[in-house]
Amino acid sequence: MDVREKLDLLSSDSQYDLACACGTGRDRRRRSVDGSRWLYPVPMTSGGFGIMFKTLMTNACGNDCRYCPLRSRGNAARCKVTPDEVVGTFLDYHRRLGLYGIFLSSGVPDTPDRAMEPLIAAAEMLRRREHYRGEVHLKIIPGASEAAITEAMRYASTVSLNIEVPGKSHFEKLSEAKDFECDIVRPLKFMTAHAGDGRRRVKTTTQFIVGASDETDAEIVRYMDGLYNRLRMNRIYFSAYQQGLGDPAIPGERRRFDLSDGRDRLTREHRLYQVDFLLRKYGFATSELVFEPDGQLDLKFDPKERWAQTHPALFPVRLKSADRETLLRVPGLGPVYVSRILKTRRENTMRSLADIGLVGVNAMKAASYLDFS
Repeated sequence: MDVREKLDLLSSDSQYDLACACGTGRDRRRRSVDGSRWLYPVPMTSGGFGIMFKTLMTNACGNDCRYCPLRSRGNAARCKVTPDEVVGTFLDYHRRLGLYGIFLSSGVPDTPDRAMEPLIAAAEMLRRREHYRGEVHLKIIPGASEAAITEAMRYASTVSLNIEVPGKSHFEKLSEAKDFECDIVRPLKFMTAHAGDGRRRVKTTTQFIVGASDETDAEIVRYMDGLYNRLRMNRIYFSAYQQGLGDPAIPGERRRFDLSDGRDRLTREHRLYQVDFLLRKYGFATSELVFEPDGQLDLKFDPKERWAQTHPALFPVRLKSADRETLLRVPGLGPVYVSRILKTRRENTMRSLADIGLVGVNAMKAASYLDFS
């Protein structure tokens, strides 16, 4: 294979690690440019989306992660690229397209630290040789040593390690070779504890593989609370398990989704992202979230609306006088529209949500929880 053919394969295989939060909207999907498959959208803090170059260094792997098609007993075509090949291709695309950054991950053909070496080498080339100052996201390999993690954090803007599932009992259903405490929890704690050791703070993220085991949403949210409030992690991502790719014996392959009532895997992933926003942007505590008797989130109603349904005494909220925190609790209103409400109220008389440009389904939802008098 030439470099382009290898990157076509490796970037396609990187789809199983979606820690860059690709969404379902047209502007949030992976993009194909010049026939390639390794460009991903990334939300920007200033609004809109940048494009991330994303690939594996190798898809060869000796790990036995039973949910992953690249596991040691899988039948994927194997190849690898060198740090020079990745850096050269990335810089060519960056010059032509103005990419936001690069996301590098890897299979584990040997030891975790040896798998880390080409990731670190590529990042070092970008920083030292090419003087690149943009986003460099490096995946920390489960079981990596503290020395390897420290070296990765010298060059990375962001480091991530997938927690995969909420707890040891679920982890053991997906892997016999890896140890949850030693290979996952230990490096996660080290990453977050040392993210601010250098001249700049390195962002830390993780990801749950939702539905590979038989975990509940309540278990995931309990772990989210610890990841955010004890470890001070920057972001948590979720990737719905893709049935048909893993070992037939794991819970995620045995489960059958009932599409008639909306209980499908992508809706579940979406609900968890909504919970994540409630915790990070809306001031909710994990103890306020409402779960069904089986420990799952309601898939027919978003988590904020489900909370509102269980607190009828707090509604309707007076549009003309409620404070920011109260308005953020109204279903259908997000931080952007709440800011517009507060600004419009100061400058003009506000009669309806159309005054701030909110129309459609969210406007109808919010109106049922608001008092316009």
